[in-house]
Amino acid sequence: MDHIKNYWESQAERHKTSHWASWGDNWLIDLEIRTISKYIKCSDRVVDIGCANGFSTFSQYELRKPASIIGVDYSERMIEYANNAKNEKHKDSPITFQVGDIRSLGLANSSFDVVYTTRVLINLQSWEEQKRGLAECLRVARPGGLVIISEGFWEPLCKLNAIRLLCGLPPLVEHDFNRYLKLSRISEHLKELGLRFKVEDFSSIYYLGSRILRELVTDSAEYPGFSNPINRAFYEMQQTYAGGGLGIQQALIINKI
Repeated sequence: MDHIKNYWESQAERHKTSHWASWGDNWLIDLEIRTISKYIKCSDRVVDIGCANGFSTFSQYELRKPASIIGVDYSERMIEYANNAKNEKHKDSPITFQVGDIRSLGLANSSFDVVYTTRVLINLQSWEEQKRGLAECLRVARPGGLVIISEGFWEPLCKLNAIRLLCGLPPLVEHDFNRYLKLSRISEHLKELGLRFKVEDFSSIYYLGSRILRELVTDSAEYPGFSNPINRAFYEMQQTYAGGGLGIQQALIINKI
């Protein structure tokens, strides 16, 4: 895990309080935040696992004003910048940050109403470790609470790449620090645990535009980062339409018994 931690430490140092510290795709980050926020109430105790520099943690607080929200991240530098941002803009808020490992959170059993991850389990390098991380999320959620895992999934990547191949585009690949979850595998695992869950496909329309059509109809070199107007157009369309199975980033909403 050392090379993974080193990568995120360097991202923290490079981007400080910007959303780029966790991901450059601001449109998809916003879709992710909106999806998770639907499940947070003002009375909830919330933990954001994989909070990075707190960019999304602060957004969730501003949107829902939960009773408390703890941000946890494996990177000490990420937590340092999260605390700096809190002291500047949210000093009196019930937001706290701490360094932690999703495989061993160091948080009390059944202590949160909502537990969510954002692209964290995919940083674990085996299915056994991913199951261990999921078990920790379930452990700290109260009975009747929610565990929301917003992660990258393998099957949509394959579908997206099949379309890219037909269009003469090169395949998208996992970063060397990612191991996308298999939706079929984790679904079977949750069923074996006797847990109810649903899948929120909150990004397929956006992926269709930003990972296929954008490259076919515009010159990507003209638009740095994610500034291509195709991205914004399909971000707005995604807020009206959902589904299609092409969204690598999806959320599983799990009800803890």
